[in-house]
Amino acid sequence: MLKVQSQEQKVHTLQLKNKMEVSVVNISGKATSKKVSLNDAIFGIEPNDHAIYLDVKQHLANKRQGTHKSKERNEVSGSTKKLKKQKGTGGARAGSIKSGTIVGGGRIFGPRPRDYSFKLNKKLKRLARISALTYKAKDNNITILEDFSFDAPKTKKYVDLINNLKLSDKKTLLVLGDSNKNVYLSSRNLTNAKVVTASDLNTYDILNAQNLLLVESSVKEIENLLGN
Repeated sequence: MLKVQSQEQKVHTLQLKNKMEVSVVNISGKATSKKVSLNDAIFGIEPNDHAIYLDVKQHLANKRQGTHKSKERNEVSGSTKKLKKQKGTGGARAGSIKSGTIVGGGRIFGPRPRDYSFKLNKKLKRLARISALTYKAKDNNITILEDFSFDAPKTKKYVDLINNLKLSDKKTLLVLGDSNKNVYLSSRNLTNAKVVTASDLNTYDILNAQNLLLVESSVKEIENLLGN
């Protein structure tokens, strides 16, 4: 019996045949002879925009301090003496001067300290991250770098790296396979540059950067963390 492939199956088969290969460059911006194959299961899926929305929303909500507070009528200094008699004045009834309807009184239904954080399941967060990585891959905004390190923290060295890659006018995110203090400190003073490890990679940082810089070791680490 003849089997007919659905459109989704055809697209999936095409992606498996055409694995994405990216040339590796060094910190001087020159191409090397090496190439890295990006896993289609992470860099070539059908992106889920709603998963991205929820993950970014959670990231921003978790960063909120939630320490906002205004004084209510029981916290404002002032007399509790009744301002005027209940009836016969022709106006509305008025009690304490601390009432929220009077200038200088407490605020009615004002903000109180609260926790804005909420939880998402791991599968949805994984889907959001690989969707964001797929968008970067589709837009050719991923650069693969040779593993490197700096002898000492020097902002100038990191600026030279970005200039060599011709990304000085772009917001970049460098993803390391493992923590490297010298590289991190070298980028800390730069407004449009951020350095994270693969284990700390999140959807918001991926989308917030215009170009994603992955060192070779980080590609393997990302595949280990986000692979099925």
